[in-house]
Amino acid sequence: MFIEDMHYDFKKKFNKIDSNQNKNLLIPEIDWALNEAQKIFIDIVAEPRGKSFLGFERTQKNIDDIKTLVVNDQSLKPSEENTENSIFNLPNEYLYFIRGQAIISKNICKSQKARIYIQQHDDEFELSPFDKSSFEWREVNALFTNKGLKLYTDGTFKIDSILLSYIRQPLYMHNAKDFRGGQYNLPSGKVLKGKQDCELSEQCCREIVDIAVAISSSEIQTNDYQIKYSKLGFNNLK
Repeated sequence: MFIEDMHYDFKKKFNKIDSNQNKNLLIPEIDWALNEAQKIFIDIVAEPRGKSFLGFERTQKNIDDIKTLVVNDQSLKPSEENTENSIFNLPNEYLYFIRGQAIISKNICKSQKARIYIQQHDDEFELSPFDKSSFEWREVNALFTNKGLKLYTDGTFKIDSILLSYIRQPLYMHNAKDFRGGQYNLPSGKVLKGKQDCELSEQCCREIVDIAVAISSSEIQTNDYQIKYSKLGFNNLK
């Protein structure tokens, strides 16, 4: 969906066109609200926090909603190796894990695929003979750490690379071309020029506008912000 259409839709829903009922937000403020709303929308689809949401790949609609953000089987090489584990740096655009396969080798048996199992930090999978990584069973345990994705072996095989499927971060939507001077700076100092449209489907973009309107209305406590929240069908945006 074109960012210009999202801005028009936002202004129409947030404030009557050409009226002074509510504060007129600047283009950078609308862009910020739209991107905040997009992050909430993706979180709900990919990593739901509420019991009423199904999560990514539980329904075809969810898959269709953010399929443009799915990266499949990206090959990654380890950043650090030893006989016990390998650490893989996550891509800068990485947002949520979907699945992974490790390419493993043992003696003359090379380049075998093994499923990656994400474990919890308090699990004792390294000590359990039933749960530890196994070349024979084609299973490799992994943990997310501050250094990246850490994979474990049982000391008998090597991890050559991984194939990572994940949901990436969307590009920052903006309409800088219509702001004064045709550009503006983000709080980080990054300069935005031109425009960036929403990468999701038109229906998703309209939902994102609704969320952005609800967030902005709540922040300035408009008289109808509760109505705008109820339109979304969930109440966990506050």
